[in-house]
Amino acid sequence: MSPAAAAFSVVASDWHRMKLVIEHSAGFSHDAIHVLIGGAAPLFVAFITRRTIANWLPWLVLLVLILFNETVDLWVEQWPDRTMQYADGVKDIILTMALPTILLVSARVAPRIYGSRRR
Repeated sequence: MSPAAAAFSVVASDWHRMKLVIEHSAGFSHDAIHVLIGGAAPLFVAFITRRTIANWLPWLVLLVLILFNETVDLWVEQWPDRTMQYADGVKDIILTMALPTILLVSARVAPRIYGSRRR
């Protein structure tokens, strides 16, 4: 194994263990956690970077994170049926990205629904 692959393996293993602790202690289903992270992460990134939810950056940061997460799952977990594992990964990506995509598109197409009213 190359040094880069060995380093990724260590990072992937640590990430996967931390993720399992969160999943088992949260009290939510695996799918619900994906939806919650999908809703919260872009808002957090938008807040930290001082951008609006209509900006592509929060959405792209989440996409990179979920692709990393699913790559780790494929690297660490070895399901008997790889097709089922790929299908579960695609489902996780869709669940995570659905709400941020709705927020991004609606904020870009109809920004006034996110505007505040002055009193």
